[in-house]
Amino acid sequence: MSRITTSVSVPGSAAGPVDIRGPRFVAWITTGVLVVVLLLAAVAPPAAAILIAIQAVVFASGAALGPRRHPYGLLYARLVAPRLGPVTETEPAAPLRFAQLLGFVFAAVSLLGFVLGDSVVGPLFAGFALFAAFLNAAFGICLGCKIYPLATRLVPRSLSESPAPN
Repeated sequence: MSRITTSVSVPGSAAGPVDIRGPRFVAWITTGVLVVVLLLAAVAPPAAAILIAIQAVVFASGAALGPRRHPYGLLYARLVAPRLGPVTETEPAAPLRFAQLLGFVFAAVSLLGFVLGDSVVGPLFAGFALFAAFLNAAFGICLGCKIYPLATRLVPRSLSESPAPN
């Protein structure tokens, strides 16, 4: 599977390459959390709402702070990475941050569904987030990373990046 090799620097972030094993570890934790959200949705929707709210905050921090300062990423860096061999494959941080932003959107819509008492929207959007997290965890397919190049084409360049007028 090919990896994205370009990186777009985002102000205030560490945009360097990231050990590819870290995001997959993060995706496994996220998968577990979202499975619990869906199980709770069936028996205790208020508890599911609380847990999806916490996961939304985790997604938001990953989008804002980057993979190195993501709460689950910190767990990986402190507890797992030191026990592994040297890094053999990396990926840029910007697509990972975008993927966390998409996760935040799904979690926020899910939370809104739970808060409004909708028995379909909350679990459905938690399920969408679960699907994306599981794809990354189990198969190394990051949907947000795949969408990122398209999204960067749709966002207009800032004035600082545009060519100087003649």
